[in-house]
Formats: sequence, structure tokens, C-alpha cells
Amino acid sequence: MKNIGFIDLHIDEFHSNTYARLIPQSTQADRFRLALAWEKAPGEGKKSLEEWCREHNVGVASSLEQVVEECDCLAVLAPSNPEVHEELADLPLRSGKPVYVDKTFAPSLAAAKRMFDKAEQHGTPLMSSSALRFGSAIQRVVHEDMAGKRVSFVATRGGGRSYEEYSVHMFEMMVMAIGTGATRLMQVGNDAARVTVVDYPDGRRGCITQAQPFPFQFAALYGDNQAAVINEMPDFYPGLVEAMLRFFDSGKPEVPKEQTLEIMALVEAGVAALNAPDRWVDLPK
Repeated sequence: MKNIGFIDLHIDEFHSNTYARLIPQSTQADRFRLALAWEKAPGEGKKSLEEWCREHNVGVASSLEQVVEECDCLAVLAPSNPEVHEELADLPLRSGKPVYVDKTFAPSLAAAKRMFDKAEQHGTPLMSSSALRFGSAIQRVVHEDMAGKRVSFVATRGGGRSYEEYSVHMFEMMVMAIGTGATRLMQVGNDAARVTVVDYPDGRRGCITQAQPFPFQFAALYGDNQAAVINEMPDFYPGLVEAMLRFFDSGKPEVPKEQTLEIMALVEAGVAALNAPDRWVDLPK
């Protein structure tokens, strides 16, 4: 049985609650358990670390160091606060143990590169992803229907309270399908919906739309005038937990580093482009 440790800014949040519920329900539940949790500070109006751990039958860690020392694999959460990921992940990335960092991986491409560099220096397996990558429908479409075929256009759509926090989900789906190599993007939406066009030098195009009421959806053109459309994505969190546990077991990330770095570059450029609508903005290098 491998012990998982949770590291969070405020432990009582949607992702920690979801993962704690789904790990015991996974197909690998007999091999993993959530053993310890630690938070940097209690969230206002949220359960304390002790209350949260009691509710989920998890040990209360007295320090981040204890989690890193006593657990076999580590999850750095704080999904709404990527600005603290580099700090929270510093010791885990030096540990040599598999580390999963929740979405959005980093607040900038530069920070994302620093985290990957640190992991590589210490031989630490590192993985990050939006849960949207692991829905069964998009996994089947990308890895079976579209496999080996050129993808010329991808459009993704989703909600969330802000572009800054939730665009990562749409970019994750787009990049997993169309690949890397984007050089610039443009914001062409309005106050009701943020619409981002992504340009590739070889003629590929991507488009993401973020507006709070939208469900997560995916559409792509590929091969010889073939189309894929997914209008419902109900099972991405169980898929992410299964992928996370496979990674904790094998030490092999299920998301290419190059894709994660490009997704962070897209988010960074997309946020910057909100202040420069209808103008191309180059991705950071």
C-alpha cells in the first residue's frame, strides 16, 4: 500500500474533497491510500485541517516536511492559487518521489520551467494536468479516432468564474488534440464571452471560448475532412484520479512536459491579451 500526501494552501476546497472521495473508489484503491494532509493556512469560513482530516479519515500532518518524509507520493493542490505552487512544491520537487501539481500548474511559463528544472535536477517525476484531459470521450477521440492523423482545427468551450482560472481547461483539451507549436493568439470576444484564437505557423488553428454558463465541450477537424464533436463530459474527475494513481505507481507522467509548458504559455499570453483585444500577442518563449 502506497501512502499519498496532500499539500494545500487551504485544504477544504473542491479538488481536495473530490480527490479524497474518488481515491477510495478507484480501480487502484487496494494499492493506495490518502495517508496525510497539510495546509499552509486555514481558509476563511472553511473546515480546519483537523476537521477535514477527521471527515476523510486522513492523518493530520504537523508540517509539509512530515508529508514529504512519510508519504510515497505527493499531490500539491491549491487549484485556485497557482501563484503558491512553486513555493509549496519546492520540497516535494527535491524529494525524488512522484509529485502531482494540480491545475493551473504555474502562473507563468518561467515559473513552470523552473519547477520542471528543479524536478529534473533531483530525479523527481512530475506531472500536472487539467482534469478535462482525462474524460473518457476525449481520451477515446484523441487516442483512437484521431491517432496518427493531422488535426487542423480544434474548438473548445467551457465555463468557470474567470478566464484567468479556468482557461487552462480549454487549452488543455485543445493542446492534447492539436499538439504544440503555437506562436501567437488573439482575444476576439466581448464582455459576455472570452474568445481566444490560437495560431500555428503551419496553418493549424485553435479556438477556446470561456463564459461562465457554458458546459465543457470539444470539437475538432482532422484527417480527410473528418470531424469529432463531444457535447457532454461527465467523467473527467474519475479519469484524472485514475491517471494520477497510475503516475504515482509508475513514475511516468501521462502528460508530456512539452504540452504542459505550452499550455502555461497559452494561459499567460491569453491573460495578457485580455488587455489588448483584436491584436495578436506572441506566446512567451
